[in-house]
Amino acid sequence: MSFYQKITEIGKKYNILNKLFKPVFNFSPMYSRSTARLTKVSEDLHYIEVKIPISYKNRNYNGSIFGGSMFSAVDPVPMVQLVNLLDTSYVVWDKSAEIFFKKPAREDIYADFDFSPEEIQEIKTKVKELKEHTFVKQTQLVSKDRRTVFCVINKTIYVADKAFYKEKLRLRKEASDSHVIKS
Repeated sequence: MSFYQKITEIGKKYNILNKLFKPVFNFSPMYSRSTARLTKVSEDLHYIEVKIPISYKNRNYNGSIFGGSMFSAVDPVPMVQLVNLLDTSYVVWDKSAEIFFKKPAREDIYADFDFSPEEIQEIKTKVKELKEHTFVKQTQLVSKDRRTVFCVINKTIYVADKAFYKEKLRLRKEASDSHVIKS
């Protein structure tokens, strides 16, 4: 179990996960280096806002926010958010990502991460029916007034029933092991 999973368990146990989510995320080395900061986290974790302030730490050669900073600001949020919105009977993984730059960002930019209760229920229903489900979650990096889009990131996320996933891994390992030539 990772440090972050332990913190999550404590937060859930004492019903303070929403209060821990922002400071733990912002101070974790994996995220703080992106130069982004979670600025809002709803009590139920369905909504998260991220701000990427433009600074000397993330300006590129042309004076706009470096694309790597944009991507790293978005990368972990939807998966970690979804892990915490679902219960422990699910496995959640990022599968892939696409990034589309629309225009240079020469100002602070923002991203909104929102999983509606209906969206969560749809994911649970699909996993119940199919045992696993893959979908694309889109995030836009925008100006403060949300009118200008600087970048669009599509994250492909995989969700599975944990028991199904463990069995799938076991079968894959058995198949792999049966192809190994033993001397």
